[in-house]
This record gives sequence, C-alpha cells and structure tokens, in this order.
Amino acid sequence: MLLESGLDIVSSLKILQGQVDSASLKNVLKDIIADIRSGIPLSTAMEKHPKTFSTLSRRSLRVGERAGGMETILRQIADYMQKEIDTTKGIKSALKYPIIALIATVVVVGVLVGFVLPAFGKLYASIGTELPSLTKGLLDFSYGVQHNGILILTVILAIVGGIFIYVRTPKGRYQLDKLLLNMPLLGRINRLKELSRCCRSIALLFRAGLPLTEIMPLLIDSTTNKAMIEALSEVQQDMLKGEGLSKPMAKNKLFLPTMVEMVKIGEESGKLDTTVLAVAESYETEAKDKTDSVIGLIQPAMTIIIGGVIGIIAMSMVTAMYSVYGQTF
Repeated sequence: MLLESGLDIVSSLKILQGQVDSASLKNVLKDIIADIRSGIPLSTAMEKHPKTFSTLSRRSLRVGERAGGMETILRQIADYMQKEIDTTKGIKSALKYPIIALIATVVVVGVLVGFVLPAFGKLYASIGTELPSLTKGLLDFSYGVQHNGILILTVILAIVGGIFIYVRTPKGRYQLDKLLLNMPLLGRINRLKELSRCCRSIALLFRAGLPLTEIMPLLIDSTTNKAMIEALSEVQQDMLKGEGLSKPMAKNKLFLPTMVEMVKIGEESGKLDTTVLAVAESYETEAKDKTDSVIGLIQPAMTIIIGGVIGIIAMSMVTAMYSVYGQTF
C-alpha cells in the first residue's frame, strides 16, 4: 500500500518499523533497512531472517523485483498469509467450547470419584447395609483410583510419553500425518486444508512467474505433513520425466479428482494459477462447512456425555439411599 502511494521501499519500511509493537520485529526491520541502504535487494535482505519470512514469500518477492511488479506480488503474498491466518483462527475458535467442556467434565468426574463417592462409601460402610450393584461398582472404581492413583498416572504418562517419542521419529511422524489425512470425519477436513494450501502456493508462485520445475521444490519445502511431502515428491519425480502435473497427481488418491481435473484444465489453457486458485477457494469453503458440522456434533455429544456421567453417579447415590432407607425401616 505504501509503495503504491509513491513512497520508496526504505521510507515504507521505516513507517512500518514505527508502527509495529514487537521488539524483535523492529530489530528485523532495522536490519533490513540497513541492508537495503547498502544496496542489497529486499528479498535478499529477508533471506537473513528465515524465521520471520517464509521461503515461499522470499522467492515470490525475488521474482517480483526482477519483473518490476513488487507491489502486486506483495499484495498476493499478504492475501496468501491472511487466508492461512483466518483458517487457523477459525479452527481454534471452533474448538474452544469442546476443549473447555472436556476439561470441565474431567474436573467434575475427578471431584466426584475422588471425594464425593469415598465420603458416601464410608457412610454406607458404617451403616453396614447391602448396596445396589451400580453403587458397589462405582465405589470399587473410586477406591481403586484412590489406592492405585500413582500407578495409573504412571502408566498413562508412560503411554503418552511413548507415543510422543514415537511420533518424533521419521516413521512415527509419517504414520501420524497419514492418519490425520485418512481418519473419519477429521481426515477429510485435514486433506482439504492441505490441498487448498498447495493450490494457493502454486497460484502464488505461478503468478510470480516461476516455472513448475521450481515451484514443486518450494511447495515440498513449505509443507509440514510428511504424507503430503511424499505424495508431492512422487509427483515431482514424474513431472521431471515429462508427464506434466495432473497426470502424476491422478496416480495418488491423496489428490482429489476435482483438483486433478482443474490442474489438467489449467495446464491445457495456460491459466494454471486461475484454476488452482478456484480449487483452493472451493476446498476452503468445504473445509469450513465440514468443520462447523463436526463442531456442531461435538457440542451436543459432550453435553450428553457430561450429563450421562453425572446422572449415573447421582443415580447410584440415590438408589443407595433408598436401599439404606428400606433396610433400616
């Protein structure tokens, strides 16, 4: 926006430096301004700060600098980043209620099992009456948790730790990422997100003027899902053999039919950026709708689970009271 208004790049960056709140980002901009004043291009100056500026952004900007359309490229990068941020925020916002409800359920059940049930158990034991099976089962469970709490916690921590260590290995990370793309309900959403990100990246780099032979390595480097990286690497290998982009994609079920067909149309028409961008927007809309649907199912399910657990515990206490009352009087 500042460049389009007529300001030079150094003046624009100085204005931005004065507006940002982050001290670390201020220092980054200060270094970039110093590099530009010494004659270094903006994209090269950004390469010194890979944690702040992605490879995708730096490479696109470099092409824009050479072609003389830096303002356009910067807007395209900003739009790309904004879409990524909006998608992440939407998912986090949607998951807030289920996570809070799950934590509340664990706390409530923990209090009931750890404190309420044992207190009633001592009361019933002092009376010496025969208790219903449901109450007996819950009291036995409560006593088991109390007396073996450290052992149970150790086993849970060991299992969680083992899983954590396994998924940090190359094989474990690949299996986890593959599961995330193929699991029921959420698998479709994760796949749509990964594919839409790929499509937007292709559109951004293609519009910047990069050929597919240079786009594919950047696409692979910017992807974090190991299963998707393997699929893209296979596509890259076949593409380098002269098979194009859509034909290798059709061999892998990870790439959905709509994406494959639209990529084929884009290759034939020479408008690959337009077709894959349409696919990205379509997949993002579908992912959002499916996410909302899943969240809509989770909320009543959590309510039913919470009510069911508390209801069972309350019922066991009430039936025990009636049993004690009947046997006493």
